[in-house]
Amino acid sequence: MFEPVRSINASPLKKYFSSYWIRSAFFSFLQRFSLTVFGFINFIILIRSLSKPEMGLWAFFLVITNLFESTKSNLLKNAHIKFVAASEGEEKTAIASSSLVLNALISFVFIAFLFLFSGILSNWLHTGKELERMLLWFTPGMIALVFFSHLEAVSQSHLDFKSVFAGYFSRQVLFFLIILWHKIYGVPFSMIYLPIYQSVSIVFGSLTLYFFGKRHLLYRFNPSREWINKILGFGGYVFGSSVLSNIYTNVDQLMIAKITASNSMVASYNAAIRVSALVDIPSYAAAEILLPKVSQVVKDGSEKVKYMYERMVGILLCFTTPVALFIILFPNFVITFIAGPQYADSAPILQLYMLIGIIRPVQNQAANILLYIGKAKLSFILNAFYLTLNLIMNYICLKQFGFYGAAIGNVITCFVGTFIWYSVLRKNIGIDYNNIFRYALFTYKTIYSRMGLALAKMKHVQV
Repeated sequence: MFEPVRSINASPLKKYFSSYWIRSAFFSFLQRFSLTVFGFINFIILIRSLSKPEMGLWAFFLVITNLFESTKSNLLKNAHIKFVAASEGEEKTAIASSSLVLNALISFVFIAFLFLFSGILSNWLHTGKELERMLLWFTPGMIALVFFSHLEAVSQSHLDFKSVFAGYFSRQVLFFLIILWHKIYGVPFSMIYLPIYQSVSIVFGSLTLYFFGKRHLLYRFNPSREWINKILGFGGYVFGSSVLSNIYTNVDQLMIAKITASNSMVASYNAAIRVSALVDIPSYAAAEILLPKVSQVVKDGSEKVKYMYERMVGILLCFTTPVALFIILFPNFVITFIAGPQYADSAPILQLYMLIGIIRPVQNQAANILLYIGKAKLSFILNAFYLTLNLIMNYICLKQFGFYGAAIGNVITCFVGTFIWYSVLRKNIGIDYNNIFRYALFTYKTIYSRMGLALAKMKHVQV
């Protein structure tokens, strides 16, 4: 009978995949699923209500605001979780307070940047004054994100994924209901209204997150210079890696905007990106539940970290591969069904991005593992190389192949990057991709067996 390779004794590791993993996985996957699905539904409503240039403008707004939110969150949340997991008593409040101070300072700097330079940024992206106005109207939302991201980090550092799910779910639902009201009653969309709706939704999500997670708050504010320096010391390379990673994620849209000056082309790429994001739901959810545990067991040696990485990636491949293959085989059906026939030119882009989607869990989890085993500097260097390579390949391919060049450049970069991440992880924690494939096959076998048992029980009950 085929069994997966076990590099270490399985019995001590059972506890890591028992109640914590089931409970955490349920709420974390539910959070990521609802976040992606509601974002996807909102995208469908907007793409059928806005013109192609307006969708390109909305894509730029999301690129810039998501870059701010995810970068700040990765800097503070990762450091917050890592240090709280290894601390006790008053140290935890000092860490949380210091994290909140940095959170507010980063937000203030970004808001000041937008007030000073959003006009220049809008002109550089060939969007006129519209993007500048949208970014400035989102100022209340950026202030609300200070509280939302802090409460998220506090809840997650206590392994409370239920509260995080509630905060994100309520935030997404409110924005969905507002734009659904526009659609049902035929109220025209204004590009200025959308950032205002986003701000209101973030405020509502923050209140929900507070209500569910307030039991984790001690209501003491005692930041210290020592912990601010520690968070920055850990988060410096994390911050840099996050910035580079987020720029890499959106560099195709930014380069197309700069080179072609066409919001419509940006909208076509954005449509393919939003559809391909469905494949990433399991991967990002896995990161949410894997990292807090890695921060606790890393002191026990690399064998446990190796096991967690191989097992998690193997499971993820079981879910991402079938979905990606279906979309590769039927890209025109998928893109026209979701976005409409005017986005048919996105189908080849979607196919190429699905090739990336199959192997993306390998890279996503590898970057996170490096951060949590104390290799933040190495992760930053790899991300810097990765972004540089992607910029070069995208530029060459855009000049060589035209409209689809950025997608081709991304595929080339991704396959080169996967080989590099594999080499680095093999050297640092001794991973073996043969184990990953064996865990994937074992997972398929387990699912098939469980389904067979369930069907047998159903037949027995019917008889």
